[in-house]
Amino acid sequence: MDAVSAKIGVVGAGSWGTALASLLGMKGYAVDLWAYESEVRDSIAEIHENKVFLPGVQLSENISPSTDLEKVTADKDLVLVVVPSHVMRETAERFAGFLSDRSVIVSASKGIENKTHLTMTGVLEQTLPEIFKHQLAVLSGPSFGREVAQKVPTAVTAASTSAEVAVFVQNVFSTPFFRVYTHDDVMGVELGGAVKNVIAIASGIIDGMGLGLNTRAALITRGLTEISRLGVRLGANPLTFSGLAGMGDLVLTCTGALSRNHTVGKLIGEGKKLDDILGQMKMVAEGVKTAKSVRNLSLRVRVDMPISHAVYGVLYEDLSPGQAVYQLMTRDLKDELDDIR
Repeated sequence: MDAVSAKIGVVGAGSWGTALASLLGMKGYAVDLWAYESEVRDSIAEIHENKVFLPGVQLSENISPSTDLEKVTADKDLVLVVVPSHVMRETAERFAGFLSDRSVIVSASKGIENKTHLTMTGVLEQTLPEIFKHQLAVLSGPSFGREVAQKVPTAVTAASTSAEVAVFVQNVFSTPFFRVYTHDDVMGVELGGAVKNVIAIASGIIDGMGLGLNTRAALITRGLTEISRLGVRLGANPLTFSGLAGMGDLVLTCTGALSRNHTVGKLIGEGKKLDDILGQMKMVAEGVKTAKSVRNLSLRVRVDMPISHAVYGVLYEDLSPGQAVYQLMTRDLKDELDDIR
């Protein structure tokens, strides 16, 4: 695997996909970028700016935007997939037949599929030919697309069951402002990136209610406990959740003003309705759909996740934020390390 001369395609031109495509373009790679919307393709082609999803950021001129999925994914050494989790399966089925046998497939999408409860690499394993099973990787960590596009120093994790693939991805993406660490715990890295979006909605809710920093600190800490419980039950390394894809991503998403999930929660905490909030958003807040998956998955594998269940209740069962907080604070008293020792 030669990282220097890699042919690269990026599937998904939202803010994160666009930012990563621009990062790779700034490294000197010629990057084919698939956009679902023709207006996004035209904006990037004409003025080197994604005015829909990443306005105000000048992009690398090495990006070639297209709405042709075959052009973007065929004959590539690395295909980066950055689409909303609920369309991962459909999108992967569309490009599966175009891939070269040598292609490394990297998911930078964060979510858990509603019907199957699979992570994104789980979906890819089901939809791509068997040959790609050991050519999958995940890129995750505390990283807002806008800041990456603006070259703000950032650190993330590239995880794969293949050490060779992880190092290849690390070398392709690393720059003086974007530091990539390798990892072998794909499940842990993916769960950290997905479930933190649910906790971020909860964090936004308490901020919208004006409950203060004590509450937020408790929420983040106990939220990490829930992520760790689920991860360990599904075979992840518990140490993963103290790293970039766990605590790092959780803290960023629960506190950063650029977090879409935190924003959704904050508006709910201020009294606004979910349907009205989502109706005014162009970009996807993954935590809204992931809350369903996490709640149902935790019931299936019998893992206690009260914060995640409370978020589900607020989003889908008309539980008021005030009631949710009261229920969480008046649960049976426990040892802090219950279920994680």
